Amino acid sequence: MNGGASTIEIFKPFGEAFELMKKILFQPFDLKKWFVIGFAAWLSNLGGGFNYNFNVRDSDWKDAPGVQDLRDTVHQLSQPVLILCLVILILVIIAIVIVFTWLRARGRFLFIDCIVKNRAAIAEPWREFRKQGNSYFLFALAAGVVGAIIGSAASLPFLLPVIRGGTRPHLNDVYFIGMIALSAVVLAFFIFAWTLIAHFMVAIMYRRRCLAGEAFRISISLIANYPGEITLYCLFWIGLAIAAGIVSCVVILATCCVAIIPYIGTVIMLPIFVCLRAFGLRFIRQFGSDYDVWVSIVLSPPAAPPLQT
Repeated sequence: MNGGASTIEIFKPFGEAFELMKKILFQPFDLKKWFVIGFAAWLSNLGGGFNYNFNVRDSDWKDAPGVQDLRDTVHQLSQPVLILCLVILILVIIAIVIVFTWLRARGRFLFIDCIVKNRAAIAEPWREFRKQGNSYFLFALAAGVVGAIIGSAASLPFLLPVIRGGTRPHLNDVYFIGMIALSAVVLAFFIFAWTLIAHFMVAIMYRRRCLAGEAFRISISLIANYPGEITLYCLFWIGLAIAAGIVSCVVILATCCVAIIPYIGTVIMLPIFVCLRAFGLRFIRQFGSDYDVWVSIVLSPPAAPPLQT
């Protein structure tokens, strides 16, 4: 940092986060506490997290029972009915995405509260941070719409020739490959930027009890004022995420794929989730008390000494 202020460190906050994870989950070990905090962690990552792909051959699903009957039924439907079913399916998918986004937004405040206060609680922080959670949800939903617009706009350069000419692009076409690469870079940059900003936004909203718009402006200002420190943090966090992915794969194999089950897998790998989130909270607190989520904890005053009679 400039101005002779204290240095922003990377390794020290991670060491503190690791010790905090051990204190929360293992000192003492409480299975009920694991399940409650695990639920908050699962909720905060709902719809995200690790993806598991299974290689299924084309002939496998075509010959699966019921698939042929479904195809016959679809072919028998009239075009208006088919369009109506497609619209309903799209609306259902959109509704599910919105619900998941809302639950994930509310869950992020629950998870931070469990870490900050070292407690297994859902109902109380759910009510306490309802205003902040709903504000973050609306902001995240708007960011998703902006991302979709950016993705659509980035794909126009190589979609327009196809739409106008009615020809299929060739994979060896330099223009086609270049446009795909450019679109992927633009979309990846937006996703990375939003992920970083949102990472700080939730901590700021938790600390200051402010709404998403104010937290967004503060996050942008923080990143702009400390680009070097934030860049090092991002690089280190990416390395941690890769290491966490490797450990997760090992855990999945060791548990015979039980860790793939939603929520159960989060509980099993809860130390990883707690450590990574605590690392972010310990890092951002170095920028001052306005960013320290632990400042908001009000300690109970000491008991007054008995009156002398």
